[in-house]
Amino acid sequence: MSHTPGVRQARKQQTRQSLLDAGLRLLEHQNLSSLGLRELTREIGVSPAAFYRHFPDMADLGVALVAESLGSLHTVIRAVLAEGADSAELIDRTVALTAAYVAEHRAHVRFIARERHGGVARVREAIAAELSGFADEVTAGLAAQPVSAGWPADDLRVLAELYVDHMVMTAAAFLEAPADDPAARDRIVHSARMRMRVISIGRAHWLDPES
Repeated sequence: MSHTPGVRQARKQQTRQSLLDAGLRLLEHQNLSSLGLRELTREIGVSPAAFYRHFPDMADLGVALVAESLGSLHTVIRAVLAEGADSAELIDRTVALTAAYVAEHRAHVRFIARERHGGVARVREAIAAELSGFADEVTAGLAAQPVSAGWPADDLRVLAELYVDHMVMTAAAFLEAPADDPAARDRIVHSARMRMRVISIGRAHWLDPES
């Protein structure tokens, strides 16, 4: 009997995760604002009442999916920042890491790409907050690099936001590329590298007197 609370909690967590997983599946071809509660609960065989033991509403489910979708991206960002300042090798690695992340988390990336400008305000706000958190992390990493000496804090923040926006745009492009079209993927890789190179050149000359 002493193990009963632990078993009950494990089952509760399992049901919650099942709701998240089902939501992600059902959102492959629709927006969160169009997903019905009964459609979701029917997918995993629980009652609508069971849903409310885990989430106050569908928007709260969406916010939880945002955290799940973007949480592991912090590891990718830290890995990139740990390699130091811009270089051809770092640019290549950043694009490769973005491609790998999309390949491993297609459903999550699709959800973020669709809901970033979707109809559920709390989910849009949650995505914006996560991306802002990434920009904070990148800003701190950039500030620690010697090449950033003399940069105003506001300028570093703009640069960080450029990198984050580039990552999101590149991820969306990889997501939309046909799986059977390697040439399309190569074009995305080339374009992503070029954009990062342009940002890198601008960074190198940002503090030049004539700029």
